[in-house]
Amino acid sequence: MQLIDLFDRGVGYGRDAACLVEPGGRSLAYGEVQDLSHRIANGLVAAGVGPGDKVGLLSDNHLLTFVAVLGTVRSPGIWLPVNARNAPEENANILARGGCSFLFLHSRFAGQLPLLRQAMPWLKGVVCIDAELPGAPSLEAWAAEQPATPFRSGAGPDDVVAIRGTGGTTGLPKGVLITHRNYATLFANWYAAMPVHERPVNLVVAPMTHAAGTLMFAACGYGGSNVVLPSADPGAVIEAIRRDRVTQLFMPPTAIYKLLTHPEARRGGFESLRYFVYAAAPMSADKLREALDVFGPVMVQLYGQAEAPMVCTVLDVEDHRRVLADPSLSHRLASCGRASPLVRVAIMDGDGRLLPDGERGEIVVQGDLVMKGYHQDPAKTAEAMRHGWLHTGDVGYRDADGYFYIVDRLKDLIVSGGFNIPPSEIERVLWSHPAVNDCAVIGVPDPHWGEAVKAVVELKPGAGWDGDAALAWCREQLGAMKAPKTIEVWDALPRSPVGKVLKREIRERYWQGEARRV
Repeated sequence: MQLIDLFDRGVGYGRDAACLVEPGGRSLAYGEVQDLSHRIANGLVAAGVGPGDKVGLLSDNHLLTFVAVLGTVRSPGIWLPVNARNAPEENANILARGGCSFLFLHSRFAGQLPLLRQAMPWLKGVVCIDAELPGAPSLEAWAAEQPATPFRSGAGPDDVVAIRGTGGTTGLPKGVLITHRNYATLFANWYAAMPVHERPVNLVVAPMTHAAGTLMFAACGYGGSNVVLPSADPGAVIEAIRRDRVTQLFMPPTAIYKLLTHPEARRGGFESLRYFVYAAAPMSADKLREALDVFGPVMVQLYGQAEAPMVCTVLDVEDHRRVLADPSLSHRLASCGRASPLVRVAIMDGDGRLLPDGERGEIVVQGDLVMKGYHQDPAKTAEAMRHGWLHTGDVGYRDADGYFYIVDRLKDLIVSGGFNIPPSEIERVLWSHPAVNDCAVIGVPDPHWGEAVKAVVELKPGAGWDGDAALAWCREQLGAMKAPKTIEVWDALPRSPVGKVLKREIRERYWQGEARRV
Protein backbone atom coordinates (compact mmCIF):
# COMPACT_ATOMS: atom_id res chain seq x y z
CA MET A 1 0.00 0.00 0.00
CA GLN A 2 1.32 3.43 -0.98
CA LEU A 3 0.04 6.81 0.19
CA ILE A 4 -1.13 7.68 -3.34
CA ASP A 5 -3.44 4.64 -3.32
CA LEU A 6 -5.76 6.47 -0.92
CA PHE A 7 -6.25 9.28 -3.44
CA ASP A 8 -6.66 6.84 -6.34
CA ARG A 9 -9.37 5.05 -4.34
CA GLY A 10 -11.27 8.33 -4.21
CA VAL A 11 -11.11 8.67 -7.99
CA GLY A 12 -13.21 5.50 -8.11
CA TYR A 13 -16.14 7.44 -6.62
CA GLY A 14 -16.31 9.49 -9.84
CA ARG A 15 -13.76 11.22 -12.05
CA ASP A 16 -16.12 14.16 -12.53
CA ALA A 17 -16.66 14.76 -8.80
CA ALA A 18 -15.11 17.88 -7.29
CA CYS A 19 -11.80 17.14 -5.61
CA LEU A 20 -10.42 20.64 -4.94
CA VAL A 21 -12.57 23.74 -4.60
CA GLU A 22 -11.53 27.36 -4.22
CA PRO A 23 -14.53 29.45 -3.06
CA GLY A 24 -15.32 31.97 -5.76
CA GLY A 25 -12.58 30.52 -7.96
CA ARG A 26 -11.55 27.25 -9.62
CA SER A 27 -12.72 23.74 -9.03
CA LEU A 28 -10.72 20.69 -10.08
CA ALA A 29 -12.38 17.31 -10.62
CA TYR A 30 -10.84 14.02 -9.51
CA GLY A 31 -10.03 12.98 -13.07
CA GLU A 32 -8.20 16.26 -13.78
CA VAL A 33 -6.21 16.00 -10.59
CA GLN A 34 -5.27 12.38 -11.19
CA ASP A 35 -4.09 13.12 -14.73
CA LEU A 36 -2.02 16.08 -13.52
CA SER A 37 -0.45 13.96 -10.78
CA HIS A 38 0.67 11.36 -13.35
CA ARG A 39 2.20 14.09 -15.52
CA ILE A 40 4.02 15.56 -12.50
CA ALA A 41 5.40 12.16 -11.48
CA ASN A 42 6.62 11.53 -15.03
CA GLY A 43 8.14 15.02 -15.16
CA LEU A 44 10.03 14.48 -11.93
CA VAL A 45 11.46 11.21 -13.22
CA ALA A 46 12.45 12.91 -16.50
CA ALA A 47 14.24 15.59 -14.47
CA GLY A 48 16.32 12.90 -12.78
CA VAL A 49 14.38 12.48 -9.50
CA GLY A 50 14.85 8.89 -8.38
CA PRO A 51 14.18 6.80 -5.27
CA GLY A 52 15.24 8.67 -2.17
CA ASP A 53 15.59 12.09 -3.85
CA LYS A 54 13.87 14.91 -1.98
CA VAL A 55 11.23 17.14 -3.59
CA GLY A 56 10.78 20.39 -1.68
CA LEU A 57 7.49 22.25 -1.33
CA LEU A 58 7.31 25.92 -0.30
CA SER A 59 3.80 27.25 -0.73
CA ASP A 60 0.74 28.86 0.77
CA ASN A 61 -2.62 27.08 0.60
CA HIS A 62 -3.58 26.77 -3.08
CA LEU A 63 -5.46 24.20 -5.16
CA LEU A 64 -2.39 23.30 -7.16
CA THR A 65 -0.25 22.93 -4.01
CA PHE A 66 -2.03 19.69 -3.22
CA VAL A 67 -1.74 18.57 -6.83
CA ALA A 68 2.05 19.02 -6.53
CA VAL A 69 1.97 16.93 -3.35
CA LEU A 70 0.07 14.15 -5.12
CA GLY A 71 2.50 14.13 -8.03
CA THR A 72 5.43 14.00 -5.61
CA VAL A 73 4.13 11.08 -3.56
CA ARG A 74 3.22 9.24 -6.77
CA SER A 75 6.80 9.63 -7.98
CA PRO A 76 9.90 7.87 -6.58
CA GLY A 77 10.79 11.10 -4.74
CA ILE A 78 10.29 12.03 -1.09
CA TRP A 79 7.94 14.87 -0.12
CA LEU A 80 9.85 17.58 1.82
CA PRO A 81 7.49 20.40 2.89
CA VAL A 82 8.65 23.53 4.74
CA ASN A 83 6.74 26.19 6.66
CA ALA A 84 5.58 29.08 4.53
CA ARG A 85 5.92 31.36 7.56
CA ASN A 86 9.55 30.54 8.28
CA ALA A 87 12.28 33.12 7.66
CA PRO A 88 13.80 32.67 4.17
CA GLU A 89 17.19 31.71 5.65
CA GLU A 90 15.59 29.00 7.79
CA ASN A 91 13.80 27.42 4.84
CA ALA A 92 16.95 27.54 2.73
CA ASN A 93 18.78 25.81 5.58
CA ILE A 94 16.10 23.13 6.04
CA LEU A 95 15.83 22.37 2.32
CA ALA A 96 19.61 22.25 1.87
CA ARG A 97 20.13 20.04 4.96
CA GLY A 98 17.38 17.78 3.67
CA GLY A 99 19.16 17.40 0.33
CA CYS A 100 16.30 18.86 -1.72
CA SER A 101 16.88 18.03 -5.41
CA PHE A 102 13.73 19.52 -7.00
CA LEU A 103 11.56 22.38 -5.77
CA PHE A 104 7.92 23.43 -6.13
CA LEU A 105 7.17 26.91 -4.80
CA HIS A 106 4.40 29.50 -4.87
CA SER A 107 4.96 32.82 -6.64
CA ARG A 108 4.73 34.66 -3.31
CA PHE A 109 8.20 33.30 -2.57
CA ALA A 110 9.76 34.38 -5.87
CA GLY A 111 11.99 36.81 -4.00
CA GLN A 112 13.55 33.88 -2.13
CA LEU A 113 14.59 32.02 -5.29
CA PRO A 114 18.12 33.52 -5.52
CA LEU A 115 18.80 32.54 -1.90
CA LEU A 116 17.38 29.05 -2.45
CA ARG A 117 19.40 28.49 -5.63
CA GLN A 118 22.55 29.66 -3.88
CA ALA A 119 21.91 27.25 -0.99
CA MET A 120 21.14 24.36 -3.38
CA PRO A 121 23.20 24.74 -6.57
CA TRP A 122 22.48 21.08 -7.30
CA LEU A 123 18.73 21.59 -7.89
CA LYS A 124 17.48 19.56 -10.84
CA GLY A 125 14.55 21.86 -11.42
CA VAL A 126 12.26 24.55 -10.00
CA VAL A 127 8.55 24.80 -10.86
CA CYS A 128 6.24 27.59 -9.74
CA ILE A 129 2.87 26.34 -8.55
CA ASP A 130 0.67 29.23 -9.66
CA ALA A 131 2.54 31.36 -12.20
CA GLU A 132 5.54 31.50 -14.51
CA LEU A 133 8.76 32.94 -13.05
CA PRO A 134 12.17 33.54 -14.69
CA GLY A 135 13.78 30.12 -14.82
CA ALA A 136 10.72 28.43 -13.28
CA PRO A 137 7.78 27.41 -15.48
CA SER A 138 4.27 27.29 -14.10
CA LEU A 139 3.12 23.91 -12.80
CA GLU A 140 0.38 23.49 -15.40
CA ALA A 141 2.59 24.56 -18.33
CA TRP A 142 5.41 22.25 -17.18
CA ALA A 143 3.01 19.35 -16.56
CA ALA A 144 1.41 19.78 -19.99
CA GLU A 145 4.76 18.89 -21.60
CA GLN A 146 5.00 15.61 -19.65
CA PRO A 147 3.42 12.31 -20.73
CA ALA A 148 0.09 11.39 -19.12
CA THR A 149 1.11 7.72 -18.91
CA PRO A 150 -0.11 6.25 -15.60
CA PHE A 151 2.84 6.08 -13.23
CA ARG A 152 3.43 3.95 -10.15
CA SER A 153 6.73 3.82 -8.29
CA GLY A 154 8.20 0.63 -6.90
CA ALA A 155 8.09 1.91 -3.31
CA GLY A 156 7.33 -0.60 -0.56
CA PRO A 157 5.39 -0.01 2.65
CA ASP A 158 8.52 0.71 4.71
CA ASP A 159 10.06 3.14 2.23
CA VAL A 160 10.12 6.80 3.24
CA VAL A 161 7.55 8.95 1.43
CA ALA A 162 7.87 12.19 3.41
CA ILE A 163 10.24 14.07 5.68
CA ARG A 164 8.16 16.15 8.08
CA GLY A 165 9.61 18.81 10.35
CA THR A 166 9.09 18.67 14.10
CA GLY A 167 7.18 21.56 15.68
CA GLY A 168 10.31 23.65 16.06
CA THR A 169 8.98 25.35 19.22
CA THR A 170 12.22 24.68 21.14
CA GLY A 171 14.82 24.96 18.37
CA LEU A 172 15.56 24.01 14.75
CA PRO A 173 13.12 21.35 13.52
CA LYS A 174 14.37 17.81 13.00
CA GLY A 175 13.53 15.90 9.82
CA VAL A 176 11.14 13.04 10.64
CA LEU A 177 11.19 10.09 8.23
CA ILE A 178 7.60 8.97 7.55
CA THR A 179 6.87 5.81 5.56
CA HIS A 180 3.90 4.60 3.52
CA ARG A 181 3.12 2.21 6.40
CA ASN A 182 3.08 5.11 8.87
CA TYR A 183 0.47 6.89 6.75
CA ALA A 184 -1.60 3.72 6.29
CA THR A 185 -1.71 3.34 10.08
CA LEU A 186 -2.59 7.01 10.53
CA PHE A 187 -5.58 6.79 8.21
CA ALA A 188 -6.75 3.44 9.59
CA ASN A 189 -6.87 5.04 13.03
CA TRP A 190 -8.52 8.17 11.59
CA TYR A 191 -11.37 6.22 9.97
CA ALA A 192 -11.82 4.12 13.12
CA ALA A 193 -12.30 7.30 15.14
CA MET A 194 -14.38 9.13 12.52
CA PRO A 195 -16.35 6.67 10.37
CA VAL A 196 -17.41 7.97 6.96
CA HIS A 197 -21.11 7.63 6.12
CA GLU A 198 -21.30 10.18 3.30
CA ARG A 199 -18.93 11.77 0.81
CA PRO A 200 -16.94 14.23 2.97
CA VAL A 201 -16.65 17.96 2.45
CA ASN A 202 -13.36 18.90 4.08
CA LEU A 203 -12.55 22.54 4.85
CA VAL A 204 -8.81 23.26 4.59
CA VAL A 205 -7.88 26.35 6.60
CA ALA A 206 -4.67 25.42 8.46
CA PRO A 207 -1.42 25.25 6.43
CA MET A 208 -1.30 22.39 3.91
CA THR A 209 2.37 21.95 4.78
CA HIS A 210 1.26 20.49 8.12
CA ALA A 211 -1.66 18.43 9.41
CA ALA A 212 -4.26 20.03 7.15
CA GLY A 213 -2.47 18.76 4.05
CA THR A 214 -2.23 15.26 5.44
CA LEU A 215 -5.93 15.22 6.28
CA MET A 216 -6.87 16.09 2.72
CA PHE A 217 -5.93 12.49 1.92
CA ALA A 218 -8.53 11.31 4.46
CA ALA A 219 -11.29 13.13 2.56
CA CYS A 220 -9.95 11.92 -0.80
CA GLY A 221 -10.13 8.29 0.30
CA TYR A 222 -13.93 8.51 0.09
CA GLY A 223 -14.16 10.77 -2.95
CA GLY A 224 -14.72 13.89 -0.85
CA SER A 225 -14.17 17.49 -1.86
CA ASN A 226 -11.56 19.73 -0.25
CA VAL A 227 -12.59 23.38 0.06
CA VAL A 228 -9.35 25.37 0.28
CA LEU A 229 -9.10 28.71 2.07
CA PRO A 230 -5.89 30.79 2.09
CA SER A 231 -6.04 31.31 5.85
CA ALA A 232 -8.09 30.68 9.00
CA ASP A 233 -9.95 33.98 8.86
CA PRO A 234 -12.91 33.41 11.24
CA GLY A 235 -15.51 35.08 9.03
CA ALA A 236 -14.40 33.15 5.95
CA VAL A 237 -14.41 29.86 7.89
CA ILE A 238 -17.96 30.39 9.15
CA GLU A 239 -19.16 31.44 5.69
CA ALA A 240 -17.56 28.38 4.07
CA ILE A 241 -19.10 25.92 6.58
CA ARG A 242 -22.55 27.30 5.84
CA ARG A 243 -22.21 27.77 2.08
CA ASP A 244 -20.41 24.52 1.21
CA ARG A 245 -22.13 22.30 3.78
CA VAL A 246 -18.77 21.35 5.30
CA THR A 247 -18.77 18.01 7.12
CA GLN A 248 -15.28 18.08 8.64
CA LEU A 249 -12.41 20.46 9.36
CA PHE A 250 -9.28 20.73 11.46
CA MET A 251 -8.13 23.80 13.38
CA PRO A 252 -5.64 24.29 16.21
CA PRO A 253 -7.17 25.53 19.50
CA THR A 254 -5.82 29.07 19.14
CA ALA A 255 -7.67 29.46 15.82
CA ILE A 256 -10.85 28.01 17.39
CA TYR A 257 -10.63 30.60 20.16
CA LYS A 258 -10.69 33.37 17.55
CA LEU A 259 -13.56 31.65 15.76
CA LEU A 260 -15.60 31.64 18.98
CA THR A 261 -15.19 35.41 19.41
CA HIS A 262 -16.62 36.18 15.94
CA PRO A 263 -20.14 37.70 16.13
CA GLU A 264 -21.44 35.21 13.53
CA ALA A 265 -20.39 32.18 15.59
CA ARG A 266 -23.58 32.11 17.65
CA ARG A 267 -26.02 32.49 14.77
CA GLY A 268 -26.05 28.80 13.84
CA GLY A 269 -25.79 27.22 10.44
CA PHE A 270 -23.36 24.45 11.42
CA GLU A 271 -25.74 21.50 11.07
CA SER A 272 -23.67 19.90 8.29
CA LEU A 273 -20.64 19.39 10.57
CA ARG A 274 -19.87 15.81 11.59
CA TYR A 275 -16.30 16.16 12.85
CA PHE A 276 -14.54 19.31 14.07
CA VAL A 277 -11.01 18.17 14.85
CA TYR A 278 -8.78 20.07 17.25
CA ALA A 279 -5.14 19.16 17.78
CA ALA A 280 -1.53 20.48 17.79
CA ALA A 281 -1.83 22.11 21.25
CA PRO A 282 -3.85 21.77 24.50
CA MET A 283 -7.33 23.27 24.53
CA SER A 284 -8.95 25.01 27.45
CA ALA A 285 -11.77 22.91 28.92
CA ASP A 286 -13.92 26.04 29.28
CA LYS A 287 -13.43 27.01 25.64
CA LEU A 288 -14.08 23.41 24.60
CA ARG A 289 -17.45 23.59 26.38
CA GLU A 290 -18.10 26.82 24.51
CA ALA A 291 -17.22 25.14 21.19
CA LEU A 292 -19.57 22.24 21.95
CA ASP A 293 -22.32 24.74 22.65
CA VAL A 294 -21.70 26.67 19.42
CA PHE A 295 -20.96 23.84 16.96
CA GLY A 296 -22.74 20.94 18.63
CA PRO A 297 -21.38 17.56 19.79
CA VAL A 298 -19.00 17.23 16.84
CA MET A 299 -15.65 17.93 18.49
CA VAL A 300 -12.82 15.39 18.16
CA GLN A 301 -9.42 15.72 19.80
CA LEU A 302 -6.36 14.05 18.29
CA TYR A 303 -3.02 13.71 20.05
CA GLY A 304 0.20 12.91 18.25
CA GLN A 305 3.40 14.50 17.02
CA ALA A 306 5.51 14.52 13.88
CA GLU A 307 7.25 11.33 15.03
CA ALA A 308 3.92 9.48 15.48
CA PRO A 309 1.54 11.60 13.45
CA MET A 310 -1.78 12.82 14.75
CA VAL A 311 -3.66 9.79 16.06
CA CYS A 312 -1.81 8.29 19.03
CA THR A 313 -4.92 8.96 21.11
CA VAL A 314 -8.43 10.16 20.30
CA LEU A 315 -11.15 11.84 22.33
CA ASP A 316 -13.97 11.14 19.90
CA VAL A 317 -17.46 12.50 19.31
CA GLU A 318 -19.05 9.97 21.67
CA ASP A 319 -16.59 10.85 24.43
CA HIS A 320 -17.69 14.47 24.16
CA ARG A 321 -21.37 13.46 24.07
CA ARG A 322 -20.98 11.41 27.25
CA VAL A 323 -19.47 14.38 29.07
CA LEU A 324 -22.39 16.57 28.04
CA ALA A 325 -24.85 13.93 29.24
CA ASP A 326 -23.08 13.17 32.54
CA PRO A 327 -21.54 16.12 34.47
CA SER A 328 -19.60 13.68 36.66
CA LEU A 329 -17.41 12.99 33.60
CA SER A 330 -16.53 16.66 33.01
CA HIS A 331 -12.88 16.02 33.94
CA ARG A 332 -12.51 14.12 30.66
CA LEU A 333 -12.59 17.38 28.73
CA ALA A 334 -9.00 17.79 29.99
CA SER A 335 -8.06 14.39 28.52
CA CYS A 336 -6.53 13.73 25.10
CA GLY A 337 -8.52 10.50 24.88
CA ARG A 338 -7.73 6.81 24.71
CA ALA A 339 -5.13 5.01 22.63
CA SER A 340 -6.05 4.52 18.97
CA PRO A 341 -6.65 0.91 17.88
CA LEU A 342 -3.33 0.44 16.06
CA VAL A 343 -1.02 2.14 18.58
CA ARG A 344 0.33 1.20 21.99
CA VAL A 345 0.49 4.15 24.39
CA ALA A 346 1.90 3.94 27.92
CA ILE A 347 3.45 5.95 30.75
CA MET A 348 7.16 5.41 31.51
CA ASP A 349 9.50 6.55 34.26
CA GLY A 350 13.06 7.74 33.74
CA ASP A 351 14.45 4.22 34.11
CA GLY A 352 12.33 2.71 31.34
CA ARG A 353 9.68 1.12 33.61
CA LEU A 354 6.05 1.27 32.53
CA LEU A 355 3.93 2.86 35.24
CA PRO A 356 0.48 1.87 36.52
CA ASP A 357 -2.66 3.94 36.09
CA GLY A 358 -2.64 7.21 38.01
CA GLU A 359 1.14 7.63 38.15
CA ARG A 360 2.80 10.45 36.23
CA GLY A 361 5.61 9.89 33.78
CA GLU A 362 6.52 10.38 30.14
CA ILE A 363 4.01 9.37 27.48
CA VAL A 364 5.59 6.75 25.19
CA VAL A 365 4.32 5.15 21.98
CA GLN A 366 4.86 1.93 20.02
CA GLY A 367 3.46 0.63 16.73
CA ASP A 368 3.39 1.11 12.96
CA LEU A 369 2.49 4.78 13.42
CA VAL A 370 5.98 5.55 14.77
CA MET A 371 8.52 7.15 12.43
CA LYS A 372 11.42 5.34 10.79
CA GLY A 373 13.83 7.78 12.45
CA TYR A 374 15.33 11.27 12.10
CA HIS A 375 16.96 12.24 8.82
CA GLN A 376 20.74 11.69 9.01
CA ASP A 377 20.69 11.73 12.82
CA PRO A 378 21.11 8.24 14.30
CA ALA A 379 22.07 9.63 17.72
CA LYS A 380 18.84 11.59 18.15
CA THR A 381 16.89 8.65 16.71
CA ALA A 382 18.37 6.32 19.33
CA GLU A 383 17.65 8.82 22.09
CA ALA A 384 14.02 9.23 21.02
CA MET A 385 13.53 5.45 20.69
CA ARG A 386 15.28 4.26 23.86
CA HIS A 387 13.80 1.26 25.69
CA GLY A 388 12.02 0.34 22.44
CA TRP A 389 9.42 3.11 22.70
CA LEU A 390 9.08 6.54 21.10
CA HIS A 391 9.52 9.15 23.84
CA THR A 392 7.12 12.03 23.24
CA GLY A 393 8.59 14.47 25.76
CA ASP A 394 5.09 14.92 27.22
CA VAL A 395 4.41 14.27 30.90
CA GLY A 396 1.08 12.67 31.71
CA TYR A 397 -0.87 9.82 33.25
CA ARG A 398 -3.59 7.33 32.33
CA ASP A 399 -6.71 6.91 34.43
CA ALA A 400 -8.44 3.64 35.29
CA ASP A 401 -10.73 3.98 32.25
CA GLY A 402 -7.82 4.25 29.84
CA TYR A 403 -7.97 8.00 29.22
CA PHE A 404 -4.67 9.86 28.97
CA TYR A 405 -4.02 13.29 30.45
CA ILE A 406 -1.10 15.51 29.46
CA VAL A 407 0.11 17.61 32.36
CA ASP A 408 3.24 19.19 30.85
CA ARG A 409 6.23 19.08 28.57
CA LEU A 410 9.44 17.76 30.13
CA LYS A 411 11.31 20.83 28.89
CA ASP A 412 8.69 23.33 30.08
CA LEU A 413 8.79 22.64 33.83
CA ILE A 414 9.49 25.73 35.94
CA VAL A 415 11.80 25.15 38.89
CA SER A 416 11.06 27.84 41.47
CA GLY A 417 12.50 27.66 44.98
CA GLY A 418 13.30 23.98 44.44
CA PHE A 419 9.72 23.09 43.44
CA ASN A 420 8.73 21.77 40.01
CA ILE A 421 5.81 23.81 38.74
CA PRO A 422 3.94 22.65 35.60
CA PRO A 423 2.98 25.66 33.43
CA SER A 424 0.04 23.82 31.85
CA GLU A 425 -1.83 23.71 35.17
CA ILE A 426 -1.55 27.50 35.46
CA GLU A 427 -2.47 27.98 31.81
CA ARG A 428 -5.67 25.96 32.27
CA VAL A 429 -6.71 28.32 35.05
CA LEU A 430 -5.89 31.43 33.02
CA TRP A 431 -7.82 30.09 30.03
CA SER A 432 -10.92 30.03 32.22
CA HIS A 433 -10.63 33.77 32.98
CA PRO A 434 -13.44 35.57 31.10
CA ALA A 435 -11.08 38.18 29.60
CA VAL A 436 -8.33 35.81 28.43
CA ASN A 437 -8.29 34.53 24.86
CA ASP A 438 -4.95 32.71 25.09
CA CYS A 439 -1.92 32.59 27.34
CA ALA A 440 1.57 31.21 27.97
CA VAL A 441 3.26 30.62 31.31
CA ILE A 442 7.04 30.56 31.60
CA GLY A 443 9.78 30.82 34.20
CA VAL A 444 11.77 34.07 34.24
CA PRO A 445 15.05 34.75 36.08
CA ASP A 446 14.64 35.69 39.72
CA PRO A 447 17.51 36.33 42.20
CA HIS A 448 15.66 34.71 45.09
CA TRP A 449 13.64 31.86 43.55
CA GLY A 450 15.89 31.03 40.62
CA GLU A 451 12.85 31.17 38.38
CA ALA A 452 9.65 33.10 38.99
CA VAL A 453 6.33 32.20 37.37
CA LYS A 454 5.27 34.70 34.74
CA ALA A 455 2.13 34.68 32.60
CA VAL A 456 1.78 36.40 29.24
CA VAL A 457 -1.83 36.77 28.11
CA GLU A 458 -3.67 37.71 24.94
CA LEU A 459 -7.07 39.24 25.69
CA LYS A 460 -10.40 38.74 23.95
CA PRO A 461 -11.37 41.67 21.68
CA GLY A 462 -12.80 44.51 23.77
CA ALA A 463 -12.22 42.75 27.10
CA GLY A 464 -11.49 44.82 30.18
CA TRP A 465 -8.47 43.94 32.30
CA ASP A 466 -7.45 44.55 35.92
CA GLY A 467 -3.99 43.10 36.43
CA ASP A 468 -4.00 43.21 40.23
CA ALA A 469 -7.42 41.56 40.41
CA ALA A 470 -6.26 38.86 37.98
CA LEU A 471 -3.20 38.10 40.13
CA ALA A 472 -5.37 37.84 43.23
CA TRP A 473 -7.79 35.55 41.38
CA CYS A 474 -4.91 33.28 40.32
CA ARG A 475 -3.71 33.04 43.94
CA GLU A 476 -7.20 31.97 44.99
CA GLN A 477 -7.32 29.31 42.29
CA LEU A 478 -3.76 28.02 42.50
CA GLY A 479 -2.25 29.00 45.82
CA ALA A 480 0.70 31.33 46.32
CA MET A 481 3.42 28.92 45.14
CA LYS A 482 1.97 28.19 41.69
CA ALA A 483 0.27 31.51 41.01
CA PRO A 484 2.07 33.87 38.62
CA LYS A 485 4.15 36.53 40.27
CA THR A 486 3.45 38.80 37.30
CA ILE A 487 1.03 38.86 34.36
CA GLU A 488 1.82 40.78 31.20
CA VAL A 489 -0.64 41.58 28.40
CA TRP A 490 0.56 41.21 24.78
CA ASP A 491 -1.42 42.14 21.68
CA ALA A 492 -0.64 38.72 20.18
CA LEU A 493 1.36 35.70 21.26
CA PRO A 494 3.98 34.37 18.82
CA ARG A 495 2.81 31.17 17.16
CA SER A 496 4.16 28.51 14.84
CA PRO A 497 2.41 27.82 11.51
CA VAL A 498 0.36 25.08 13.20
CA GLY A 499 -0.81 27.39 15.99
CA LYS A 500 1.49 26.35 18.81
CA VAL A 501 2.53 29.21 21.08
CA LEU A 502 6.29 29.67 20.71
CA LYS A 503 7.40 29.74 24.31
CA ARG A 504 11.05 29.85 23.29
CA GLU A 505 10.45 33.28 21.70
CA ILE A 506 8.65 34.51 24.80
CA ARG A 507 11.38 33.14 27.10
CA GLU A 508 14.10 34.73 24.99
CA ARG A 509 12.81 38.20 25.81
CA TYR A 510 13.35 37.64 29.53
CA TRP A 511 16.49 35.48 29.50
CA GLN A 512 18.71 37.58 27.22
CA GLY A 513 22.08 38.21 28.83
CA GLU A 514 21.67 35.50 31.46
CA ALA A 515 24.59 33.08 31.82
CA ARG A 516 22.16 30.24 32.65
CA ARG A 517 18.70 29.57 31.21
CA VAL A 518 17.32 27.62 34.22
